[in-house]
Amino acid sequence: MSKVPRSFRLLEELEKGEKGLGPESCSYGLADAEDITMTNWNGTILGPPHSNHENRIYFLSIKCGDNYPDQPPEIKFISKINLPCVNAENGQVSANEFHTLKNWKRSYTMETLLLDLRKEMSTAANKKLPQPAEGSTF
Repeated sequence: MSKVPRSFRLLEELEKGEKGLGPESCSYGLADAEDITMTNWNGTILGPPHSNHENRIYFLSIKCGDNYPDQPPEIKFISKINLPCVNAENGQVSANEFHTLKNWKRSYTMETLLLDLRKEMSTAANKKLPQPAEGSTF
């Protein structure tokens, strides 16, 4: 089976993100419509219900390097959040502490990443963690 080139894969993800074909709990799109390399993306996650994240919107930046999707993107929270897999100083999601990045597969997408981060927020260990003031950023 042949490998889909990076640009085709990112075009697929862009189309899905722009058309809102994914779940309502997260969204993503290019940070700059003129970025022909499709490297820098923005993402949002709606905080899961019945947690300290409920009714919050978290903003993230996603950087898809030259080796995406063979290697995971870099993902960083812009909105402050208290999660064990997120660096408290700069919002970077740790590839060593977040299972989706640590066990990255080529079939994963930015949507997979955002949905898994949302699931991480709602786990028993994380859903009641005290959170920074809403609207604060890194």
